[in-house]
Amino acid sequence: MNRQKQLPHTPVRNESLRGALELLAVIAGIVLLAALSWEIIGGRDTRFSDFYLGIQLVVCIVFLLDFFVEWATAPRRSRYFWHNLLFLLISVPWLNLLGWCGIPVTRDWGVIVGLLPMLRALLAMVIIVRWLTSDNKVQRLLIAYVFTVVVFTYISGLVFFEYESGVNPKLQGFGNALWWAWMNVTTVGAEIFPVTAIGKIFCVMLPSLGMMFFPIFTTYVLQEYTHKKEADL
Repeated sequence: MNRQKQLPHTPVRNESLRGALELLAVIAGIVLLAALSWEIIGGRDTRFSDFYLGIQLVVCIVFLLDFFVEWATAPRRSRYFWHNLLFLLISVPWLNLLGWCGIPVTRDWGVIVGLLPMLRALLAMVIIVRWLTSDNKVQRLLIAYVFTVVVFTYISGLVFFEYESGVNPKLQGFGNALWWAWMNVTTVGAEIFPVTAIGKIFCVMLPSLGMMFFPIFTTYVLQEYTHKKEADL
């Protein structure tokens, strides 16, 4: 009888634990984004500083802790592991591991590898949004997509500044890079044209992401209008 009383509370405890871990992952991601911003905007060294590598190591440990705790509490561990293997791979502090192994990583490649943990933080935020708006799928999709657009646009500005600064004569500071990113995600375009391969890739990705936003926004507005009209009737 005691077991029957405890069983209904188990899923609630698991959901509370998962929510706390995902919230911690979001906070860790914000810290990592701030550290990455400081590293790119404030420094032009050929390698990442020990301070940033230390921040990334701590944040990745938080991500890994989140993964293994959820794996340990999952009812079907094997299925959970394979379905969430991507979460594990992007949570690994690859820059730190490569440094410990004595494998030199140039700053150009280091920026790309260092962005992998940011994907984990972005996924954590999407999960939090899904829980907070579970009663409205369109609203959940809209909020998650707006957050994705804002964060990805900012990161694109960072990456563009990192790769184009010094080789693109039209780029004058991070403010120009951020302006370039927002103009491209709104599909308006900017007078700053990328000259590096990475810059050109992001120049294609940003308008594509922006064009995907408008159908979602239109669907949300139509749904809200329909609900309001039905309520008036």
